[in-house]
This record gives sequence, structure tokens and C-alpha cells, in this order.
Amino acid sequence: MATITTNHTISRNPNILSHPQNPLIRTQRPVINFKPSNPTHIIRCSIRHRPEYTPNHIPDPNYIRIFDTTLRDGEQSPGATMTTKEKLDVARQLAKLGVDVIEAGFPASSEADLEAVKLIAMEVGNNSEGYIPVICGLARCNKRDIDKAWEAVKYAKKPRIHTFIATSEIHMKFKLKMSREEVVEKATSMVAYARSIGCVDVEFSPEDAGRSDPEFLYHILGEVIKVGATTLNIPDTVGYTVPSEFGQLIADIKANTLGIADVIISTHCQNDLGLSTANTLAGACAGARQVEVTINGIGERAGNASLEEVVMALKCRGEQVLGGLYTGINTQHIHMSSKMVEEYTGLHVQPHKAIVGANAFAHESGIHQDGMLKHKNTYEIISPEDIGLQRANESGIVLGKLSGRHALQAKMLELGYDIEGKELDDLFWRFKSVAEKKKKITDDDLIALMSDEVFQPQFVWQLQNVQVTCGSLGLSTATVKLIDADGQEHISCSVGTGPVDAAYKAVDLIVKVPVTLLEYSMNAVTEGIDALASTRVLIRGENGHISTHALTGEIVHRTFSGTGADMDIVISSVRAYVSALNKMMSFRKLLVKNNKPEGSAVV
Repeated sequence: MATITTNHTISRNPNILSHPQNPLIRTQRPVINFKPSNPTHIIRCSIRHRPEYTPNHIPDPNYIRIFDTTLRDGEQSPGATMTTKEKLDVARQLAKLGVDVIEAGFPASSEADLEAVKLIAMEVGNNSEGYIPVICGLARCNKRDIDKAWEAVKYAKKPRIHTFIATSEIHMKFKLKMSREEVVEKATSMVAYARSIGCVDVEFSPEDAGRSDPEFLYHILGEVIKVGATTLNIPDTVGYTVPSEFGQLIADIKANTLGIADVIISTHCQNDLGLSTANTLAGACAGARQVEVTINGIGERAGNASLEEVVMALKCRGEQVLGGLYTGINTQHIHMSSKMVEEYTGLHVQPHKAIVGANAFAHESGIHQDGMLKHKNTYEIISPEDIGLQRANESGIVLGKLSGRHALQAKMLELGYDIEGKELDDLFWRFKSVAEKKKKITDDDLIALMSDEVFQPQFVWQLQNVQVTCGSLGLSTATVKLIDADGQEHISCSVGTGPVDAAYKAVDLIVKVPVTLLEYSMNAVTEGIDALASTRVLIRGENGHISTHALTGEIVHRTFSGTGADMDIVISSVRAYVSALNKMMSFRKLLVKNNKPEGSAVV
């Protein structure tokens, strides 16, 4: 029989951005990297000023507002639930990234969402140290939703309400069961209501515009302009259109809608046919001056237009073929933003994902490698440094078991992670533990440790020790020691069909919260027998944490993801399970704080 005994301490993981950061300044500075081995390679960044914000007007006709809906549409992805703390972390990072508008959530969906949007509005929407983004809340076209949205976003310096109603024949007939006249009346009355309660920045979306009758679109959009809409968003809700078609739709709306010169046209393209980025760019070239996107392209079904793809396309080709269009995004923060969203949502980025995928700047072909050695621009149209990513083989820092905090901090900064204080201390001790066992610490190892140590939910239960006995001669047994928020130790033993099953059952005996394990996956972070194992789990509480789906109105049972990393696969698995439990229990604590019974939601 094999006996595995491990004593492992996992320190509390506070927010990587727990203190206010100075976000993007108004001028995006040029970044120039000069390297002796390649003196001709220059990272080109335009020096452009972000225009002053007016809800319905942009002084520079070439400026594209970036409307990020990672925290609303992105979080609707199955398993992508984020806690209030995690949403605040992401909102802070989005402000550093320089997005113009943060759609912070759908406040009417649940009490947790309302509180998260309110907190983001209060903090990120009032940052006194630099750039302040617009904080937006989504609302269906009814007074209750709009009141909830205003209750949440009104604390921001620049609040916005985004309200919507479907305009395609199939939606009006089968979902709304309303006539065209009724839809127009509902849209105009609710936009007017949003203005009447004090919100001067109101965005309106005709849901499923891509399949709507164009003439009806011109009419309803003209009517909402009359009652005070400042931005008109044109959603390709089901990803149905192709670029030429969507670009023409935007151009036709611009040419045929009364009062269109007094508002901003926006796009929101889903990726069902893999065309969301192309459609978004086509819409921008046709006259849209706001684009709705998400980090890593996450969202409903196949996701949304990817922020990093749209922004880097505009940066790379804006001057040459896209009419000089540009954004206010500080692209140096793209890599960090991508990793944060990936870890908090548990939605891993595919290796071949454009811009932020693990293979985006990898060159394995001999011909490609030869070209790269001679001149990087032979096979790279953008540089990894453009998005805040430093190549390992270009860094002069090699870490080992004798490395200190300063070297680790410098190395993490090269990888795009700016950490200090408690976060650095926690990461350092995890790094030292691994360095004692591994001969070579790779960048992927460091990123995995960073994810496991810093991108973790608020501490409710902390894993202290795990000991398992397993083999083919008897049942697997596991002993687990957890520490609660008050510092009390709890120990439990259990048997199972395998070491991970036994360990999970031991955790359940301590936590006493019934859950269902929906998904379990494990990957080796690097090659070799001493590789770190990275585990992801997805759970759902049996009592159910529910919310209202923004588009369908159906009740959705929230699921919670957790990740863990360790050289021991059992410890990696338990870390991920405890992480998911902590995230779920953070929701429970918020409901109790607001005197809501578990599973309650605003419907």
C-alpha cells in the first residue's frame, strides 16, 4: 500500500489589488524596448489623449469607447460566478486597464449582485487618484429593475443605466407576447423613467437587433432618442450576422434614424459563429463609437467579442486600414487582466486563443524559429511586451531555492504581476516550498502559484494538513485538517473510492455544507515528473444560490468554481475544492448579512 503524508500550510489570500491603485492616466505613453540582440524591434504605441467624457458625445470622431461587460454578460457563463470581493478586484483592474465603461452587473438579479455593483460604484466609480470609468447597471424595461440599477450605480461619479427590450419578431411574438406598438411604448416610457429618477446617462438596447426589421429599428431608436437615451447599443444577441451584414446595419441605422447625431452608437456582438470580433470591427468602421466586449471573450454560450482582440486589432491596424480608430486602453495591463478573470471565473483560456493564449507567442516550427531569431517581425505582428508579458528567455532573472523576495517580486513584475506586502510574502513562502523540491522553476510554475495563492476567494476555511493512504489492497482513507475564520482547527477522517474522493468526504464532514461536484479536471502545469498539478472543480450547493437571468428572466442556480495547484495531486485537488467552497460560502455570508434566506433572489 502507498502512504502519502503531507503537512501543508496555505496562507490567507487577500486581494492582489487590496489597496487603491493609480489607474490609467489620460495619456497612453509610448513603450519602446531596445534590445542589443534585435535593435530594430520597437513596440509602437500611439500617444493619444482620452477625450473628456460626455454621455452622448465624443469630441474626437476617431475615438472608440470600450464598454466592458465581463462582470455582467461574462459572469453569465456557467460556473463563472464571482464573489463581491472578486468583482471588486476585477473592476479595479478594469479601471487600470482604462476601459471607458464598466457594466458592473444586473442589480435586479440578486441581492449579491446589487451589493457588488453598489460597492464598485462607491469605490471604483469615485477613484480620486486618476481616471474614473463610467459604472453601469443593466435593467430590463420595467420600473423595478431600473430602480434597482439606480440604487446600485447612483453612488458613482459617472453612473449609467442600461435598459433593454427585444425587437425581433421571434422575440416579440414568443417571448414578450407584445405587439410592436407595445414594445415601443414600453421602451420609451422606461427610458424616460430612468431619466426622471436622476440618471442623465441612459443606454438603450433593442435585443436581437441583428434579426430585427431595420425599419422598426429606425423607428424605436428614434423614439428613445426623443425621451433621453444617450447611447444606442445594437446587439447581435445570438451571433447571427456576418461582418458585411452587421457593418451595413450600423451604417443604415446611422443614416436613417432621426436624432442619431445626438447619441453614441454601440455594438454588442456574440460569438456563436466565431464572428464577434470581426462584426465589432465592422460596426466600428461603419460608425459605432462604443464597443461592448469582455476579457477573454467570456459570456453567454460561445461568448462575446474579446476585449483584447478588438483593442489589439485597433492598435495594430487602426492607422492603416481602420480609419485611424483608437482606444484609451493601456494594453500593458491586458495580460494581468486576462489572468485575473481566468482565475476568478475558473474559465481557462484555450492555448491557441488570440493575444492571451499560452501559444499566442510560441514558435515551434523550425522555419518560424529561424525567422524569429533573425527578426521578430517576421512572425509577430505584435509583441508580448505590448500586453504586459515578458518572454522567459529574454529575462535575466533565474529563480531557485536561494532566491529572495526582491528577485521573486522583480520576476513576477516581468510576468505582468505587480504584487507587494502580504501577497508577496504569501507567494514567496509557496515559491520556496516548491523550489526545495524542483530543480527548475519555470514561468508557468510561478503563474500557477500566483493563481493559487493570490487569486483565491475570501478566506472561510483554510487547508492546513492532508494525509491519505491508498492502494489496491484496501479502501482509500484521508485525514484533513482545516482552520476556520476564527483560527480554530477541525480534523476529520473518511474513506472513499480513491484518495481524492476520501479527502473530499473528509472536508464535507467538517464544513457541513451539502454540495454536488459537477466537474473535476487536472492538468500538469509543466512537463516532467516533478510538474505542478493544477486542479479545477465546479460545485453547486444543494440548497441553491439563485439569481434571475438578464435576458430570459428564468431562475438560474449559481455554480461555483475553484482552483488549486501543488506538486501533490491530492493536495492540489483539496485546495481547489476548498476554494470553491469558500466562494460559495462567501455568497451565503452576504445573504445572511442582508437578512436574506439562503437561495433567495430578486425576481
